[in-house]
Amino acid sequence: MESHCTPETARKVIRCKAAVCRNPGEPLMIEEIEVDPPKAWEVRIKIICTSLCHTDLTFWKMKAPIGLFPRIFGHEAVGVVESVGEHVEELIKGDLVLPVFQPNCRKCRDCMSEKSNDCSVFGKNIIPDMPRDRTSRFKDLKGEVLHHFVGVSSFSEYTVVDEAHAVKITPDIPVDKACLLSCGVSTGLGSAWKVAAVEEGSTVAIFGLGAVGLAVAVGARLRGASKIIGVDLNPEKFEIGLGKDGDNWCGDAWLAVDHQFLRASERQKCRRHILRRSQAQI
Repeated sequence: MESHCTPETARKVIRCKAAVCRNPGEPLMIEEIEVDPPKAWEVRIKIICTSLCHTDLTFWKMKAPIGLFPRIFGHEAVGVVESVGEHVEELIKGDLVLPVFQPNCRKCRDCMSEKSNDCSVFGKNIIPDMPRDRTSRFKDLKGEVLHHFVGVSSFSEYTVVDEAHAVKITPDIPVDKACLLSCGVSTGLGSAWKVAAVEEGSTVAIFGLGAVGLAVAVGARLRGASKIIGVDLNPEKFEIGLGKDGDNWCGDAWLAVDHQFLRASERQKCRRHILRRSQAQI
């Protein structure tokens, strides 16, 4: 793995490009920004690959107090550690990492428990800046502060995250796929594996076959589900579920069902339609 840390950049401000949103709902603009070096317990990361999540879109529309601007969005990414601050022990420069929105301090009772991944030290980090000192590591070339997003801000060539928001991964994983592990895939896979704890031989219905829904399908398959019912409006997503060249990565369990939820008064009719379609194809 090529190291992206050099003596010329370590402990210094880095000037790079980022997609900056100045106001709620406005287009993101590519700007040159400055990224401060990491403070204690922080990691500066060179972003290699990032993807767009619907949560970015949700917060992009939000106004104050939650939606603070200008802001750098993005939270599904993979990158290389460029430098680390004091007290960072588990990561070194050159490590391939996922910057993740769900923090893990690795010390509190909840983080150490197999029953929870909701850190009691940092919790759900929706604050607009770094979690420990509530300040930003970003500013534009005029010196204006640019706010962070859920502890990640991956729509920048460089970002700074708390060590609790970084997970080291093997360099064998293709980076264009690894970035999805930060949010969508881990959410979907975990829903089937941990939350629902799908039992072997069971039938699983998944409503919505976006990245999260398809990841649920993978998790259900790995847990041994005998039938996976995918429900979506878009028929192209059924083909994704089947995989390329007939490689059915959902296994023989895969069954596609189209649906459309209308008014509340129509939901029972919709439900009956879905059941009839399911039974006809089973």
